[in-house]
Amino acid sequence: MTLEFQADTQADGTWRKSQAKGGWRGLLANQVAIARPDHWFKNVFMLPGAALAFAVNPALATPSSVASLIVGIIAVCLIASANYTINEWLDAEFDRHHPVKRHRPSAAGAVSAPLVYIQWAVLATAGLLLGLTIGLQFTIFAAILLIMGVAYNVKPLRTKDRVYLDVLSESVNNPLRFLLGWSAVLGSVLPPSSILLAFWMGGAYLMAVKRYSEYRFIDDPERAGRYRRSFIYYDEQTLLLSAFFYALTTTLFLGVFLIKYRIEFLIAFPFVAALFVWYFRIGMQPGSVTQSPEKLYKERRFIRYVGLLTLLLTALFFVDIPWLNALVEVQSFR
Repeated sequence: MTLEFQADTQADGTWRKSQAKGGWRGLLANQVAIARPDHWFKNVFMLPGAALAFAVNPALATPSSVASLIVGIIAVCLIASANYTINEWLDAEFDRHHPVKRHRPSAAGAVSAPLVYIQWAVLATAGLLLGLTIGLQFTIFAAILLIMGVAYNVKPLRTKDRVYLDVLSESVNNPLRFLLGWSAVLGSVLPPSSILLAFWMGGAYLMAVKRYSEYRFIDDPERAGRYRRSFIYYDEQTLLLSAFFYALTTTLFLGVFLIKYRIEFLIAFPFVAALFVWYFRIGMQPGSVTQSPEKLYKERRFIRYVGLLTLLLTALFFVDIPWLNALVEVQSFR
């Protein structure tokens, strides 16, 4: 099966539906599509931040805090959609060189430029105003998330075109989401920096695997460079090595956090390592879903494993295992 035929069969369903509708209904469908509401699931990275805040202060687990968290998630979804809107609009000329993304509404010239900027402004403003109902700390981090979207997409910075910085600047959204989940519940202090760095490097690992899978899928270095400028400087080897680096760095900062704050979490460490390996295996498959993480639900065994790991981590919050302290304490020899 040729790459072009795969592209035709895998083309964006939303765009095909909007073509069939035509007129204002089609334009409206396209405007909604570029906001990518199907990507909102990525805001699940807010939940660990909220969970840690509840663990630090269980008294915060009140209906009011849960309501703030729900409002916070909605606010972040709106801001994320603002970033997606400007992302797809400014990527249109590059997406035309991608075998699948060339079917997106912006790449196909099926959206309105004035509506794009109005949509961005409305989504961004609504997200920030919702954030203000939660608190100043939350709103500051929400504004940083919005600014990072501009830095990632808009010239002269446009960090997505810069080798390695493209991955690092995009993945910083992971610790930002963690901070937003934390701040929706506990807005007066900050979480440990070790867990934020672990989330940043973990996000970089996920993004590097995505880049690797995309590069292999396009299977043409020249065409890949036209689609994504940073691909001019990457190859399969550098992408693999960078993913390996990010994985190692993630485990370093995660280990610091686990040992200092809850040593029982070390029990889960081998399972976390297996998760990284499994995700990398998925990324090596032809046409891997890691290129479109919103479709990761199709890897049902992987999703079940993530669910079981989450249950294990939750249980380790409440189970004390004193003998694990021997791993970090000096023992007398008698």
